[in-house]
Amino acid sequence: MASVELTKILLDALDDERKAEASYAAVIDKFGPVRPFSNIIEAEQRHASALERQLVRLGLTVPPNPWTGKVSAPATLREACESAVEGEIENIALYDRLIPMIDDPAARQVMENLQAASRERHLPAFRRCLERERGR
Repeated sequence: MASVELTKILLDALDDERKAEASYAAVIDKFGPVRPFSNIIEAEQRHASALERQLVRLGLTVPPNPWTGKVSAPATLREACESAVEGEIENIALYDRLIPMIDDPAARQVMENLQAASRERHLPAFRRCLERERGR
């Protein structure tokens, strides 16, 4: 069984990944399957699944997703890209705070991998999206 601290860490990370997924789903619902939202939403689903697997591995219950259908898309695609950039920066910062507190090697590795994906792939993709939208 996981410690209370590790449980909270995993649940905080899961909540953040699910919020991102819901945000990107709202953008897709409003603007269609526009990139990079259409690609990154699948990554966010994989991120949430990876965290859910850690919860299960540790004998914990996976909570229902509180974000489904609860997030509205920004008015413009440019604003959606801006919001996504901010969200990915906040996600990276969340992992910066959480990772040092993790003693469990498997959970730590999962979270390091998720942070790397946000830093190395998602954030650059949304920055390109923002530049593209600013140029229009």
